[in-house]
Amino acid sequence: MKVTTSKSKNSESFYITQSYIDSNGKSTSKRIRKLGTLKELAEALGADRDGVMEWAREQARLETENYKKEKEARTVLVPFHADRQLDYDCQKLYKGGYLFLQSIYYGLRLDQACRKIRERHKFQYDLNAILSDLIYTRILEPGSKRASYRVAMDYLEKPSYGEHDVYRALDVLAAECDFIQSEAYKNSNFQIDRNDGVLYYDCTNYYFEIEQEDGSKKYGKSKEHRPNPIVQMGMFTDGDGIPLAFSIFPGNQNEQQSLKPLEKTVLQKFGHSRFIYCCDAGLGSEGNREFNHMGERSFIVTQSIKKLPAEDREWALDGSGFRRLSDDKAVELSEIGEDKDSLFYKDCPYTTKKLHQRLIITYSPKYAAYQKEIRRRQVERAEKMVEAGKRKAERKNPNDPARFVGKLAVTKDGEAAGIKYFLDEEKIAEEARYDGLYAVCTDLLDDDVAPILKVSEGRWRIEECFRIMKTDFEARPAFVRLEARLKAHFLTCFLALLVYRILEKKLGGSYTCEEILGTLKEMEKAGNKLLYFISKA
Repeated sequence: MKVTTSKSKNSESFYITQSYIDSNGKSTSKRIRKLGTLKELAEALGADRDGVMEWAREQARLETENYKKEKEARTVLVPFHADRQLDYDCQKLYKGGYLFLQSIYYGLRLDQACRKIRERHKFQYDLNAILSDLIYTRILEPGSKRASYRVAMDYLEKPSYGEHDVYRALDVLAAECDFIQSEAYKNSNFQIDRNDGVLYYDCTNYYFEIEQEDGSKKYGKSKEHRPNPIVQMGMFTDGDGIPLAFSIFPGNQNEQQSLKPLEKTVLQKFGHSRFIYCCDAGLGSEGNREFNHMGERSFIVTQSIKKLPAEDREWALDGSGFRRLSDDKAVELSEIGEDKDSLFYKDCPYTTKKLHQRLIITYSPKYAAYQKEIRRRQVERAEKMVEAGKRKAERKNPNDPARFVGKLAVTKDGEAAGIKYFLDEEKIAEEARYDGLYAVCTDLLDDDVAPILKVSEGRWRIEECFRIMKTDFEARPAFVRLEARLKAHFLTCFLALLVYRILEKKLGGSYTCEEILGTLKEMEKAGNKLLYFISKA
């Protein structure tokens, strides 16, 4: 502590000031106490300025001594005995990695949502504690509901509920699923700046280790090619890949039908009605495009070139009329030469029965080379099938090499017909025409091509969300049986993804999922003793 003075036109003031190092490592100071003006102190002490300064320095010395005594009083000493054995049945270590997720959970004000839910239902358990623990454990140590409860018992803040309360809470969470999603979305805007001018939509499915259909768990086309009943999930994310809303529907239902119910929920309950809808070709039906052409909404969807009308398809496959995206210079694809890193495009009006659209065709030499190499390997496998004189049963898979193997019946002078297999060169050549080409349809008729393509290229973000839920959060296989609890299970997975994505954005988006989760789990291990000492202090 030291004495400083401040002079004005009519007076001089005396202060006790403390120096310290700020968070940036720079030396600075702050005023601890004002002693008074020179006139006031001179009259009170009956001394001149030198006498006042001497008295002020003594006050600074006393202030320093008091500060040191208070600092020593705040120091907590924890005795450590290296030769003493730990007591049995006494927890010494606590998991604390969840504390880094807790601030985001409460920033989403999910605790307030739980209080509102409690007003509408009759239960005595702590719904907020159950929901938060299910989210933390889904991110850090995913498992069953029973396993999650046992993991939470090692947290600094032990569960204030019983294991049986977890299953009862699932029914309430399912009933309030849409409300919780809408509250999480609205409150997420206080945490981060959401890029919700673009909404990506996609579907995936989750399998169950059961043999018979049950409720919404139906036999359908599994993304993982498993012969088990599945349920499907449709999900919206914003332009940064942060989840916005989801729905669950039966495994045998056409995913095209899942969009409108969920989007209506976003429009009505979320209060969000101005955005660009973006999806892949599988979810870009004419009906879904028409639905997103209304109000303040627009669409950018992938278009299958093979499914275009014949005239438009031939125009798309024609190598003339393209422009380089970087400088809009006209170019023929046959004259690209060494320009292998650029992207080329052409566009034209595209009118269907109900909509006036814009068809954009792009060509990427890198993508063309990739597709050519993939097909070369498939042709090699097809040639081996021909040499073996047989073709394996062709699966309904566009990448199955058996599609390049043709068969021909040969008859010899009244003898029984035999089967001859051959390599279908015409089919190989036909597929090669599509190499490097990609098509997009949109109702943004006057916008520049570059931002439209940038939005379409961002669809990988929602694919990454599904990968994180399935692989890192172990959302499948799901083991809950009742329909309501199944919905609640996926709600906790969805909220866990939301919390994680917000954390990822707050960290600048420069770390992978594996790095973030790995660091959180290491903090659990390395911080156990420290957190124990903090809790005891």
